[in-house]
Amino acid sequence: MVSDNLTIEKIQNFEGKYPKQLWYLFLVEMWERFCFYGMRGVLTYFMVDQLLLKDEAANLQYGAIQAFVYAFTFIGGIFADKILGFKKSLLFGGIVMILGNLLIAFSPATLFYYGIAFSIIGTGFFKPNISSMVGELYHENDNRRDAGYGMFYAGINVGGLLGGALCIYLGKYYSWQWCFLSAAIVMLLGLITFLLTKKQLGPIGNSPLLHLTSNKRKIREILVYIGSLLSIPLIFLMVKNTDYTDYFMYTIGVLAVLYFVFETVNLKNSALQKKLIAAFLFIFFYFLFNAIYEQSGGSLSLFAKDNLNDSLLFFHIDPNVVNNSSNTFFVIVLSPLIGLLWLWLGKRKIEPNTIVKFGIGFLFLGASFYIFYLTRFFANVKGVASLNVFTFAYLVTTVGELCLGPIGMSIITKLSPKRLFGMMMGLWFLASAFGQLAAGKLGAAMSNSDTGNTLVSKLQSYTEGYYQLAIYSIIAGVFLIVITPLIKKLMQEVK
Repeated sequence: MVSDNLTIEKIQNFEGKYPKQLWYLFLVEMWERFCFYGMRGVLTYFMVDQLLLKDEAANLQYGAIQAFVYAFTFIGGIFADKILGFKKSLLFGGIVMILGNLLIAFSPATLFYYGIAFSIIGTGFFKPNISSMVGELYHENDNRRDAGYGMFYAGINVGGLLGGALCIYLGKYYSWQWCFLSAAIVMLLGLITFLLTKKQLGPIGNSPLLHLTSNKRKIREILVYIGSLLSIPLIFLMVKNTDYTDYFMYTIGVLAVLYFVFETVNLKNSALQKKLIAAFLFIFFYFLFNAIYEQSGGSLSLFAKDNLNDSLLFFHIDPNVVNNSSNTFFVIVLSPLIGLLWLWLGKRKIEPNTIVKFGIGFLFLGASFYIFYLTRFFANVKGVASLNVFTFAYLVTTVGELCLGPIGMSIITKLSPKRLFGMMMGLWFLASAFGQLAAGKLGAAMSNSDTGNTLVSKLQSYTEGYYQLAIYSIIAGVFLIVITPLIKKLMQEVK
């Protein structure tokens, strides 16, 4: 067997720019991203169109569902760290995700929330582990790690592009059964890819309990599986009632911070502790970024549904397909270009550091939401705005995301001790969970501010909300750039 003689040292001592294992993980994650972005892109549209929810309620439900998805990556990351190992966690999560999508495909209107509950658990066990395994392909001081995460980040967006476009297209123009079935099929492809290539990962992702007897290990693993499945009815109830979601999220937020403090104090090493505090600051700003950025699956999806024409340059295309897939398309196109820009700046000793890149990301995000606001000036008398201006805003959004997203995951693994990779990746995704929850609430507030019943009043309320988000984002970016020296001290030698 390959894994018997494939050591971690052999994997990390690879030649060239990328380890071959990166491509296997890239393929597995590509299929999972198809499933995830496909589902994410149809949520609010489906709830308004098929479940007949109002815009405000759909935004809140979207925020709740997405918050749970990301919150369970924190829990899944801890279980992977302490009991299952990344490989078994990923396999279990993938199977549960497939079951969730099949449930919804069987009867979309009646089994939607049941299937979503399965998908939340499945994603929680699947999502944090691929990112963590990518980190383990590199030595701690390997400067190729950023390039690896950059390629991984760009590559998985191929799945996001296909899923975001195909699922909404199938749902709107064919049937919702086909929409959710396609997500299940591609997730199955992802699992098959993983099973065929996991030997190439050697010891990466193995159980952390190999020192225990086989029976003791299996008992703990089975208890995790059973406990996870037993929590599905509870998740079902909390997703349907967004008030319960708030209580759950605030509770898990407090517990997560306390757990982080416990692990940080437990290190008993001031240098490591400072690095973890720096990592936590990056995670906090990632939360703020997501609260604004994640309007794409909520308010922007509903805005695209009613307030955009279908003319993009010289083509006619569904605005929801553009909303779901333009960001991932721009990531694929721009990611290598921005990577080359950093290299060019680096050679001239003027490349901004990670903190400043985060700040620049916020400035571009603010600029993009100002452009979303400007769509009101490119609307006709009926309140239908220009798809071209809307798409250009996504181009600017993507530049902001690429200043922050790929290096974010990389800097967390650089600043964290190896044994806390899973927890810190979990916190990274938990920050996204709170961002999603906040995004849903912000979107609901925009919907609620619409006191009329026309497309013009909807255009005005949503674009006014985007104007406010632009201001918040620019303030955060400037603040982050100003406090750069403080964070650099905490990071010490880490670049």
